[in-house]
Amino acid sequence: MADVNWWTFASCVMETGLGGDQQQFKAIPVFFTLHNIAEVIICGHQKCFRKEKISPAKICSALFLLAAAGCLPFNDSQFDADGYFWAVIHLFCVGAYRILQKAQKPKALSDIDQQYLNYLLSVVLLAFASHPTGDLFSVLDFPFLYFYRFHGSCCASGFLGFVLVFSTIKLKNLTAPGQYAAWIFFAKVITAGLSVLLFDMILTSSTVGCLLLGGLGEALLVFSEWKGA
Repeated sequence: MADVNWWTFASCVMETGLGGDQQQFKAIPVFFTLHNIAEVIICGHQKCFRKEKISPAKICSALFLLAAAGCLPFNDSQFDADGYFWAVIHLFCVGAYRILQKAQKPKALSDIDQQYLNYLLSVVLLAFASHPTGDLFSVLDFPFLYFYRFHGSCCASGFLGFVLVFSTIKLKNLTAPGQYAAWIFFAKVITAGLSVLLFDMILTSSTVGCLLLGGLGEALLVFSEWKGA
């Protein structure tokens, strides 16, 4: 029961912060760059609080990721304050969630059980949060509320999201940490590249520089995971 309570708390921490208006934050490469700050939070916690030995490659990776995310808001031509606000909440919640995940005893709960608790609690928390945030009443004004294609797209998105999570968990269990990190990085690169081609995104030289710096930082992180495996 204690293990379930531990993961319940971790899920609450993460899902409360992830339930906001993240749809306002549409630039996928920008989101990936900011999302990597969670790795900086984890690295700082390991170094400052757990007194773990951090490899030079991982330290350089954290510095690159921090610099890329810190400079990005000042060089983003599509800057949106609300989007960045929810992105900051997201990355801090993810960082806290992963710290709690690493602190959990091995085999306390399987990855599937953890994901199930996350989904269950996110539905409950977001249902209660819909009134204070104003989403409960504004949903009636949503222009695509009565379009069957919108609901079909939501169902398809949920199903594909489940398949993606399940596949990711299987990949994590079947591969070494370094190989898993490499596959995730490869998937991010493909996703970010396709998003630039499929969606409208204004790229300036400074924005591209921040994104490339973040990519370099994540590549170094993958390298450190690979060497440490």
